[in-house]
Amino acid sequence: MSDVTAIRVDTVPEYCADDSRPEENRFVFRYTITVHNGTGETVQLLARYWKITQGSGNEQEVRGKGVIGKQPLIAPGESFSYTSHAVLDMPVGVMQGAYTFCDATHTRTFDIAIAPFRLAGPHQVH
Repeated sequence: MSDVTAIRVDTVPEYCADDSRPEENRFVFRYTITVHNGTGETVQLLARYWKITQGSGNEQEVRGKGVIGKQPLIAPGESFSYTSHAVLDMPVGVMQGAYTFCDATHTRTFDIAIAPFRLAGPHQVH
């Protein structure tokens, strides 16, 4: 397998004011994830793990197969993007996690960490 550090995960979070209900402590965030495969082999995204930390310090963990119901194959030099959402009970939080991949021959699995990224509603300085 090529150098797995050549797999990069970019995150773009966005507050969804139209779907949020601050008076009900419901804050909705959309996030777009792009996985770039800079290795020389096709990889498959098998599973996800997220840790969501609310501004209060409460944590939630999410695990599951693939992303948005898919376990995409990502060819060398290609990218895969998807958009999902998280609902918090506070206007600020942090998400971080990892994806589990396998190589093209399904002989080796490996994890790629997803760096923490901030979820923040308007006018939040957390």
